[in-house]
Amino acid sequence: MLRDLPTDLVPLTDEQHAIIELVRTFAEREIRPIARAVDEADTEVPWDIWRKGTEVGITTFMLPEEYGGGGFTDAFSQCLVQEELCAGDAGLGNFLGSTGFFAHPVMELGTEDQKQRWLTPLAADDAPLSCLAITEPAVGSDAASMTTRAEKVPGGYRLYGQKTWISNGGAAEFYGIFAKTDTTQRAKGVSAFLVRKGAEGLTFGRPMKKMGQRAMVNCEVFMDGVFVADEDRLGDEGQGFYGLMHTFDSSRAILGAAATGCARAATELALEYAQQREQFGKPIIEHQAVAFRLADMATRVETSRLMVWRAAKLLDAGKDATAACAQAKLVASEAAMFCTWAAIQTLGGWGYSREFLAEKWMRDAKLEEIEEGTSDIQRLVISRHLARS
Repeated sequence: MLRDLPTDLVPLTDEQHAIIELVRTFAEREIRPIARAVDEADTEVPWDIWRKGTEVGITTFMLPEEYGGGGFTDAFSQCLVQEELCAGDAGLGNFLGSTGFFAHPVMELGTEDQKQRWLTPLAADDAPLSCLAITEPAVGSDAASMTTRAEKVPGGYRLYGQKTWISNGGAAEFYGIFAKTDTTQRAKGVSAFLVRKGAEGLTFGRPMKKMGQRAMVNCEVFMDGVFVADEDRLGDEGQGFYGLMHTFDSSRAILGAAATGCARAATELALEYAQQREQFGKPIIEHQAVAFRLADMATRVETSRLMVWRAAKLLDAGKDATAACAQAKLVASEAAMFCTWAAIQTLGGWGYSREFLAEKWMRDAKLEEIEEGTSDIQRLVISRHLARS
């Protein structure tokens, strides 16, 4: 039931049906079987699954066709795919979809030359990893307060500062780095830059040991006079925050889809177990407490999906979707935490063990409540929208 999308409400195109089937099969055959091993490896980049994903176009389905991508540039299609990837496994699903987070501001602000130079290589057979560098040690959700600076020099800029918790940091070849070109301003002082790994002055900390979502390594990124040519500034000076906010709206919807996939996986696991496990002479699904818990899980999955779809459709219609995207991420991330917790409750001791993926998914789900703005930040965004209405 949970895999049956509400296409009676929102019909899908033949192309959307086809990519859902492709990704669902890939998730079942390639992602799910290695999820435990990748988690145990911790800070090792799962290059094998990355290469398999590039071969079938899963890592670049969101790029425009003219740059070698799959052409699914709309937020709705991207959310459909991300749910399926993360129903296989949240950590690996977000890793395989990470290209979109780097590509979005390039598509939003980039020149044609920049798109050719920075997006086309992402669709090659040996496609590199990419990442965005925004968060700083003392600056999380309040991105306008960043202290990394870009000093103007002949022919370009030099970047100075430190970023932290950068997904794919150190492993990525392409970096979208946000820095202040005017330190006297907040949002209006933020600019965006494109940097390649190997640039002089660009160094990395050790991969961080994390609670969950270990498929994507995180580390600190240090910039000590990194030179960036004028041609690799993304957009005009001071335009970076604009591109960043549009990226946040899109990424929050997509992360909501990822959380929905995680919640769905946990619910499907719990349902299968409840149908097979007997206690007191009958399957545990016939016990009211378990049955009601599963009902709550299924309801939260469906609610999350519909909230994500609404946000994505608003984005694609060019409407103000900031509050809707915040709502989608808030509802879906908290649904993922509830459903993974509830799966462990249903499985009992087996849920607490590493025999099943439930405990891993619960660790993975926690990140969904934190990244791209914590749940508290999402509530703040929503409340501000209400105050203006």
